[in-house]
Amino acid sequence: MNSVKHHKSNEGFRPSAFLHPRYWLTWLGLGALWLLSRLPFTLQMRLGSLLGMLMYHLARRRRHITRCNIGLCFPELDSAAQQMLIRKTFRSAGISLMETGLAWWGRDKVLARRVQVEGLEHLQRATALGKGVLLLGAHFTSLEISGRLLARFHPCAAMYRKHDNPLFEAIIKHSRETHLDKIISRRDMRGMVRALREGTVVWYATDQDFGPRNSVFAPFFGIQTASLVMTSKLARLSGAPVVPFFSQRLDDDSGYKLILLPALTDFPSGDDVADAARINAIIERQVRKVPDQYLWLHRRFKTRPEGESGLYSWADKKRTRDRDRQRREETLP
Repeated sequence: MNSVKHHKSNEGFRPSAFLHPRYWLTWLGLGALWLLSRLPFTLQMRLGSLLGMLMYHLARRRRHITRCNIGLCFPELDSAAQQMLIRKTFRSAGISLMETGLAWWGRDKVLARRVQVEGLEHLQRATALGKGVLLLGAHFTSLEISGRLLARFHPCAAMYRKHDNPLFEAIIKHSRETHLDKIISRRDMRGMVRALREGTVVWYATDQDFGPRNSVFAPFFGIQTASLVMTSKLARLSGAPVVPFFSQRLDDDSGYKLILLPALTDFPSGDDVADAARINAIIERQVRKVPDQYLWLHRRFKTRPEGESGLYSWADKKRTRDRDRQRREETLP
């Protein structure tokens, strides 16, 4: 399979704009990440694994959230099996940090040896329709590197969420725009529809809880889950086919498999709840194949149906206390 050469310069990024001391710590972290990205691939995976276990011991709140998620979604596992899955999840999350450096600065010749793609014909068939393609993704821990890898085989754009740190935001945009066709803010609905109508392949991960707005409740692992209706809306407004796209690490951490499934038929159906349930079921099937590679560290079940109590009580209360304390400190003279 011939790869697609896709490198662009990004003249919009000016390092000189970020020389203020408040950015020095960020520069230090980015420099360390760049250096790590030059290490041999297998060593990066080992270091990522160690970093993940360090996170497991230090990130108490994230450990609690992960334990809640895995307990809810895998009740059939006994406590020992759940605990093992929690530890593997943190290991996977640590590796994902190393993969961020690889995605941004990794050498093409290194990545080319580490990727295999399954179902590329589904994307090619959908692209041939000339209506653009909406790639339906999910938040697996290999998410950052999967866009870089897919771009080797087919040009694509991706949606992104704005970062609070201006330097980090600039680096993310610069790095992603180097390898992707374009990046589009997840708030820019018109930009997404326009790109699809122009024939662009746009990758969108829909499985995060952004509250009740623009969401419906649909089952995910048997739990009523706030699910965005964005996929249905984009498909309806643009006429683009929807092709599920996932990535997973190989069992021995030697590389990656990109998985493209056939385009969804009769989608959107006109029923947002039915569409969301269908999307959640597709994602769930993939998660069950590699459960430790899903991003269980985020509060997927944060928003609850009216009258139902929260599922992360300890983490939610601590988050509220921390926010209130920060606000009090900000008001002190």
